Amino acid sequence: MAAALSSSEVAAEGQEPLLSPGEAAAEEEEEAESRDVVETQEHYKSRWRSIWIMYLTMFLSSVGFSIVIMSVWPYLQEIDPTADASFLGWIIASYSIGQMVASPLFGLWSNYRPRREPLVISTAISVAANCLYAYVHVPHSHNKYYMLIARALVGFGAGNVAVVRSYIAGATSLTERTSAMANTSACQAVGFILGPVFQTCFTLIGEEGVTWNLIHLQLNMYTAPVLFGALLGVINIILIFVIFREHRVDDMGRQCKSVNFEGEGTEGEEDGGLDQDTEGNIDHVAVVAINFLFFVILFVFAVFETIATPLTMDMYSWTRKEAVFYNGIILSVVGIESVIVFMVVKMLAKKTGERAILHGGLLIVLVGFFILLPWGKKLPNIQWQEIKNNSIPRTAPTEMLMPFWSLQAMQPPSNHTAEPVGCPVTQSWCLNTPVIYLAQYISSDILIGLGYPVCNVMSYTLYSKILGPKPQGVYMGWLTASGSGARILGPVFVSQIYTHLGPRWAFSLICGVVVVSLLLLEIVYKRLIAFSVRYGRMQEENC
Repeated sequence: MAAALSSSEVAAEGQEPLLSPGEAAAEEEEEAESRDVVETQEHYKSRWRSIWIMYLTMFLSSVGFSIVIMSVWPYLQEIDPTADASFLGWIIASYSIGQMVASPLFGLWSNYRPRREPLVISTAISVAANCLYAYVHVPHSHNKYYMLIARALVGFGAGNVAVVRSYIAGATSLTERTSAMANTSACQAVGFILGPVFQTCFTLIGEEGVTWNLIHLQLNMYTAPVLFGALLGVINIILIFVIFREHRVDDMGRQCKSVNFEGEGTEGEEDGGLDQDTEGNIDHVAVVAINFLFFVILFVFAVFETIATPLTMDMYSWTRKEAVFYNGIILSVVGIESVIVFMVVKMLAKKTGERAILHGGLLIVLVGFFILLPWGKKLPNIQWQEIKNNSIPRTAPTEMLMPFWSLQAMQPPSNHTAEPVGCPVTQSWCLNTPVIYLAQYISSDILIGLGYPVCNVMSYTLYSKILGPKPQGVYMGWLTASGSGARILGPVFVSQIYTHLGPRWAFSLICGVVVVSLLLLEIVYKRLIAFSVRYGRMQEENC
């Protein structure tokens, strides 16, 4: 019998040396420890500083949309008298169109290059677009088209939302993800709320304001908000350069080398575990399902915010000023409610899981729109005066293409001594559709304000977990684009269905869409699990 080879001889022949059971166990333990790189305190602080910069970027993106929304119409009328309400609808929609186009592009860019690049370029585009908006009064003609381009470019710059969410998804573990996504959505919601507040503060400057002839700059209530937004954008760029760093952790919180790595302050990161953890295919059925659900969520909320003004004017005989004022108060309260929900849902998700909360959120939205269905026998007041004056009804489709807050600055012409109120008889459904009581409307607002933020956060959270350690830029871009498309189509849906068929048809169809979404969620429920759970690398209760 041949003599056994020594360990050195075995090693010389390219084979592993024979180890005793104790030595083998010790070596396996050492290998496991080397794979599980412990995050240092310095790395942890740097990672969360970068995530907070992403929160700020999300906040500024939403402020860029809402900070001028109340003043767009009067400013448009001042710089170009040829612009009408239908063109205003295009200006409002141009932001979402720009974001829909840019989101996949910036997402693709962030998959292969350091994320600082698309973040800085997109923010710089927004800064330049805001400056262009401040100068749209200078040309002698076609001013409305310059405003359209400016708002589209602001939306294009806001396509960095996909980069922000993909970074946060890659820089957080599964246990941190829900909380981080909720904070991101909360910052976005706060931006939408504070934008009009900033605009209101700048109205103190007045329409005349101050003119700097040397550079043809007019600093007034219309241009000051966008210049303020540009200043915030410059600050954001500086913070991205100074504080933001590329960080990546796997689903269990271990440091990994990012595909966006450029050798900046991440010396302790390893890439060995990342290749292993990315093995496996993404469940594209689940990806498509979440995209559809997210589209529906944004679509129904766009319908909700768009229909507020015309519905209350038709049902409660409110004047335009009353409708904007009261709805502004109601939706401001809803916005505050949403921020609170974003905070609460983080804790709730740890106990029930994201899928159950998404299911509950959709059910709440369904009940909210079901409540809006007209019941009873009482009919709304009819706007007979519209016929007597032979004028165009105030709820014309072109006007309803705009969300209610874009009508805030639209006041009746000065020669109107009494504004016609009520449901225009030219809308034939006014003659046979029961009134929606104010209690119904307010209850619906509360429920939708509760269900929407829940669905929003859970969609993003589930989506990022389904994608796992794979580069998420393009996927987040498509998700953002689907939301932007929903915000474009929502007002169009309202303008056609509500105007011609009435609230019963409009809200019944919305209920039907939400029911379809709930059925889809039931079908794919078991597939909406984290990538690491799907491939057995983690237990579901840890997610």
